[in-house]
Amino acid sequence: MAMIFEWSGKTSRGVIESGEMSANSKDDVLAQLRRKNITPTLVKPKEKKPLLGGLSFGGGVSDKDIVIFTRQFATMIDAGLPLVQALEILSTQVENKFLAKTLAAIKDDVESGSTYADALKKHPKAFTELYANMVAAGESGGILDTILNRLAAYIEKAMKLKKKVKGAMVYPVVVSSIAVLCIAIIMIFVVPTFSKMFTQMGGTLPLPTLLVIKMSNFLAGIGGMMVGLTLVGAVVALKQFRKAEKGQAVTDKILLRLPIFGILLRKVAVAKFTRTLGTLISSGVPILDGLEITAKTAGNKVIEYAVMDVRSAVSEGKTLAEPLMKSKVFPPMVTHMIAVGESTGALDAMMNKIADFYDDEVDNAVSNLTAMMEPMLMVFLGGSVGFIVVAMYLPIFKLITLIK
Repeated sequence: MAMIFEWSGKTSRGVIESGEMSANSKDDVLAQLRRKNITPTLVKPKEKKPLLGGLSFGGGVSDKDIVIFTRQFATMIDAGLPLVQALEILSTQVENKFLAKTLAAIKDDVESGSTYADALKKHPKAFTELYANMVAAGESGGILDTILNRLAAYIEKAMKLKKKVKGAMVYPVVVSSIAVLCIAIIMIFVVPTFSKMFTQMGGTLPLPTLLVIKMSNFLAGIGGMMVGLTLVGAVVALKQFRKAEKGQAVTDKILLRLPIFGILLRKVAVAKFTRTLGTLISSGVPILDGLEITAKTAGNKVIEYAVMDVRSAVSEGKTLAEPLMKSKVFPPMVTHMIAVGESTGALDAMMNKIADFYDDEVDNAVSNLTAMMEPMLMVFLGGSVGFIVVAMYLPIFKLITLIK
């Protein structure tokens, strides 16, 4: 009987991929992955979803939950509490039920002789690979509490960066949606009332009025349904297209080339890349492992491919700055500063300085974007509504003139 298996593995280019596959056994999945030139790293049966349509209460772990746990755990380790005891205390105190169960399972693994990092790697839904690798470096170096505090600071800064980007995207989307909704209401419900009145009056209507009435009739009838279905279909098709690696690479490339949002996304990518790699290097994670983790957490396929190409070049003995410069994905200022950091032996500090600089650049980009979008959206809304109002009143003005 066929089962659904979850899998993840590395392609021939070193890119991490994951997905689901229907097969009779785990061996069948492994064979299919090898035929696709994918080296499997994880294959397991997919867990069955709970009842109530797959709803799960408290089944996720937010960045905020991880930050609070990490800070508390670092304090306990610094105070001299044994690892198992600290995990046991926190597993009973955390509010998130999913995280509590995860910590209890990690505690059991550590009690059985597993390292803390290896126990974390068994729970990728709660703790990322970056988190686990930094903990492994902290354990091997005997500075676990320092690494945990560094991790918490990194996650907090990543949260702030994500919040800035979401804020930049939310404002224009909300205002545009309200504008379209207002225009749709006017076109579907208000304009038909005027249209009936004009029909009773007879005579020839002005061109703007005819255009608005025809558009209103189109949207109020089957045309509105066609437009709605087309938009829904386009969104679904885009999501399906982005599920494939090539589709995601194409859309990510287009996003980076957009005139306004592209600049913002590129600055976010630079900030995220330098912050992540700088934190990993300063925590003792090897440069090749750090580059691999940074590529997987980039969130953009163009950046991911560029970083993996850089990793290949570094593995052949080249410096980090040289392949970064050739990739043409990162600004020249960034590559030159990284080159200086490598030559002075302070690459991690330089990376964090670049990240701080680009965090401020993202702030400025978001402010500029909001300042630019606000008048554009107001002009669009005011112009659209104004045109409709004028078009509806033109016949009335014409009638008054005739009466006079």
